[in-house]
Amino acid sequence: MVSGKTLQHYTPPSETTAIIVANALPLIGVVALGWDLAALVFLYWFELGILSFWALVKAVFAGRPSEFDSDPLFAGALASKRTAVPLPFTNVEIQLSTLPVLAVTIPIFTLVWFFVGVTTVGVVGPNTLESSALEMVVLSSVGIFLSEGASTLVEYFYRQGYRDHSAQTAIQGIFIRSGVIGIGGLLTATFVGLAADSVSGDDPITAIDPTLVGPPILVGIVLVKFSFDLGGLYRNRLVAFDEASALELGWAYEPPTEETIEPVSAVGDRMRPAARGRLFGGLSPSNVRRHPGALVVSGFILTVSLLFALGRVWDIVLSLVGASLVVPMGLLTIDYGLRYGAVEYRSSDDAVVAYDRFFQTRLWRIEPWDETGLRVERDRIDRWLDTLTVVIECPDRELRLSHLYDPEPILDVFDRRASGTERMERM
Repeated sequence: MVSGKTLQHYTPPSETTAIIVANALPLIGVVALGWDLAALVFLYWFELGILSFWALVKAVFAGRPSEFDSDPLFAGALASKRTAVPLPFTNVEIQLSTLPVLAVTIPIFTLVWFFVGVTTVGVVGPNTLESSALEMVVLSSVGIFLSEGASTLVEYFYRQGYRDHSAQTAIQGIFIRSGVIGIGGLLTATFVGLAADSVSGDDPITAIDPTLVGPPILVGIVLVKFSFDLGGLYRNRLVAFDEASALELGWAYEPPTEETIEPVSAVGDRMRPAARGRLFGGLSPSNVRRHPGALVVSGFILTVSLLFALGRVWDIVLSLVGASLVVPMGLLTIDYGLRYGAVEYRSSDDAVVAYDRFFQTRLWRIEPWDETGLRVERDRIDRWLDTLTVVIECPDRELRLSHLYDPEPILDVFDRRASGTERMERM
């Protein structure tokens, strides 16, 4: 049974209008202005860049935090902060967990746009478009830019659609559009050129003559792309139906929301990790095992050094070997500092709350009945500093309170005796 939200809400008129404009302009160009394949390909390439730009705008201002399958370097540290940077005079914020998504997405979008340009514009030839046709393509691109911008401003910001998106969901659709434009453009240019006998067996594929492609075929290309765009709207309806019904069809994904974390009723003790623990804790073997991405960076640098070793450029080899040690250590130290550098643990009789002093926000709250396991560990850094690490196991995560001089106020909150305390007492 469908409840509450209607399906019409998920296909807003401005988005429909933007899609109609994006497909009506090339149709008018083909039918009324005599565009050839080159003009159509250029416009679709420009359209992909425009869609990528507005997708990044949506990702930057997404109202929900991003979610990661694991706990990667930097991304996991920023996602744990539960903090957003507000824009003055607006209700819009930039989530800290959005930053690692953008750091990966912007280079990917750039490479995808370049690849699509090579497989479309590069195939039909960048010099085959007449100046008059190029002017009309640019004007059409401006129209698409304004149409997509208006849809984004109205639906995403004015009607607060950003509240339902994370940076990851805001960019999902652009990857499908990239595949449609890139692969479809390449196959169309190839098969149409071959069918028109504009490419002989010995000529390269760039010898395709785009003027030999007739208007009926170009109109067909526009209509096929239009059908894919409408399919995107239909997919939104399926997502809406999945969200609004009691069935689970697998179409919907709900980004995590910001949960309100209550403070402790009466602060009994305030504890912080040891200062040297915050500085050197990232280099402990246990932390390296939890974040193997630093070892991947080290392995990549060592692989590059092998290439220079084959050329006997030993000074560069030594520099890269040193970098393979220093860079991962630096990454682990910075990541650890982001996680624990400003954290403070506040305990009362019935709860423990982690508080970030720098961002002035509560990170998590744990009560005695929330944990499924409690233990005390002591790694090499702990033995050096004479500290202990408390590990609290929860159904969905593991909380580590690292390098505490006196963890007893934390342990006293829970109803069970922490495993590992007997061994620590004998030491």
